[in-house]
Amino acid sequence: MSRTIPEQLAELKDFFEKEAESIFPFTLPQAPVLGEAMAYSYHAGGKRIRPILALAAAKALGKDPRLVVPAALAIEMIHTYSLIHDDLPAMDDDDFRRGRATSHKVYGEALAILAGDGLLTEAFHVAAAGMDNSISPSGKLRFIRELSRAAGIRGMVAGQVMDMEHPDTGDADFLEQLHVRKTGAMIQISCLVPAFLWEIPEKPWHSLRKYGEKIGLLFQVVDDILDETATLAQLGKTPGKDRKQHKITYPALYGRDGAAELADSLLHEALQALEDIPESELLAGIARFIAKRSH
Repeated sequence: MSRTIPEQLAELKDFFEKEAESIFPFTLPQAPVLGEAMAYSYHAGGKRIRPILALAAAKALGKDPRLVVPAALAIEMIHTYSLIHDDLPAMDDDDFRRGRATSHKVYGEALAILAGDGLLTEAFHVAAAGMDNSISPSGKLRFIRELSRAAGIRGMVAGQVMDMEHPDTGDADFLEQLHVRKTGAMIQISCLVPAFLWEIPEKPWHSLRKYGEKIGLLFQVVDDILDETATLAQLGKTPGKDRKQHKITYPALYGRDGAAELADSLLHEALQALEDIPESELLAGIARFIAKRSH
């Protein structure tokens, strides 16, 4: 009997968590409270969609998923740091994340900032020192270079600045450019982990790149819809904040029905991009899961 996509996602999430346990620093003897604060946010739960995408992409290309765990962990640590900093009073000023109090509410703003700094810096240590020796130095370097691009001033950080300085009115191009950076860059690199670590043919490389681009935007469109329709219990964070802060969102720009139609179009394009990937059923299932998620 074949396993459902949710069952496969749960298995991959469990696999990632267990494999990453030996890499992630649970305690820091030099600064125990810092390790505690880092672990508080990292182990708060979440969908782990980025590590799951990295593992699924490796499986689709016939690579051993265990070999991408350090790269996937580095991505998830950076994602967690970004959530800690996004929730700070100076940015989104949120009290809840993943169903519990945000880092700065528990540890104070200064330690929350340092916990984010620690996760970001340790992520690059994991990427540089945690890879299996079978991964070539050039493969490791490609991944680290692209990780810095996706997470930094060309990607996520630039997107956060665009989000903070959003104009009162904007168009579809501005919104897409914002979210290609803020949300999409780290999702896209997750899909491309095996492409960076190993030399793969050009056609599947471009297919994974396009797939990652489309599901990165899809994730954000659905997130914007859920921000208006879901509850705190469903989301694990405060709903309705985008509208209260007068941010440009996909429902605000297109209406809820129009945003839903855009999500359907992005899902179709993501599935089309997988046509050149040999074992793409799981990646296709993840795209459908993202499109239909309720939290």
